[in-house]
Amino acid sequence: MTSLITGGAGFIGSHLAEALVARGEQVILLDDLSTGSVENIRHLRAQPNVHCVFESVMERAVLAELVDQSDVIFHLAAAVGVRRIIESPVRTIETNVKGTEMVLEAAAKKKKLVFIASTSEVYGKNTSVPFCENNDVTLGPTAKSRWSYATSKALDEFLALAYWKEKSLPVVIGRFFNTVGPRQTGRYGMVLPTFVSQALALAPLTVFGTGKQRRCFGYVNDVVEAMLRLVSTDRAVGEVVNIGNDVETTIEHLAWVVKQRTDSSSPVRYIPYEKAYEPGFEDMERRVPSLEKLVRLTGFRPTTPLIDIVDKVTTHFLESKKPSSVGALSGTA
Repeated sequence: MTSLITGGAGFIGSHLAEALVARGEQVILLDDLSTGSVENIRHLRAQPNVHCVFESVMERAVLAELVDQSDVIFHLAAAVGVRRIIESPVRTIETNVKGTEMVLEAAAKKKKLVFIASTSEVYGKNTSVPFCENNDVTLGPTAKSRWSYATSKALDEFLALAYWKEKSLPVVIGRFFNTVGPRQTGRYGMVLPTFVSQALALAPLTVFGTGKQRRCFGYVNDVVEAMLRLVSTDRAVGEVVNIGNDVETTIEHLAWVVKQRTDSSSPVRYIPYEKAYEPGFEDMERRVPSLEKLVRLTGFRPTTPLIDIVDKVTTHFLESKKPSSVGALSGTA
């Protein structure tokens, strides 16, 4: 079995690659390193069953050749992070929509199974918690670039399902809810690595907004396990499935957990959204997944406790000795 991972040098992609290599499978990693890092996969590059290609997913000829060599495609390449999305809305839309279209087009020629990574952002302003896959989507106005990411990922889902219905291309769509773990960077506004790096540097932990926003943090290895189980069952083909933990915590509480687990004296500083991002920035108060469909299809439920996740991220930062101190929102996926 050969798997192609677009965005393979990214946070989730590198952990997925590790899991596939551990199974003895062949892995092709495609990444243009715009947000991914060679450091994430340095330990994998010497593996004889790992092939790395540092090109954009939008290089049509390269993509077509790699899809031909693969049995399943995990499409993880995307614009990531609230800060990057607000600062580069054109790149966000082009990367997410064009990249997905090209992957689906190439895969359809040979009917290759495709896993599409989507996001809880697709639920937008929906307040019907927990979020179920068949819930309505309620997005903000087009004048606010903050919603371009959610809109582009929703379009990715529509496109993937259209390929399944019209062209019989087997697709599985996973909606990620705040995936966290070692190797995630705070560079683009991801909250947990930002808090940990700030705490270790004894810098203020920057909480955007009130800190009362409630989120569910899923450990990356649990997310990878869910992905692998989904692509292994025919019942998941043509389905949209939430992937994440369903235990809630506030961003404010997360900051205090990080302070406690790192034994840090850092203060917690609250920063209004308009100062952190843009005037009129909107965020969702709660984002909780229903995991009933995931459990029904795979028999798996992510359960790694938040404290364990914080400890694993802290250990990674201490070992890598590369702390960062960029402000954070609540994450996008």
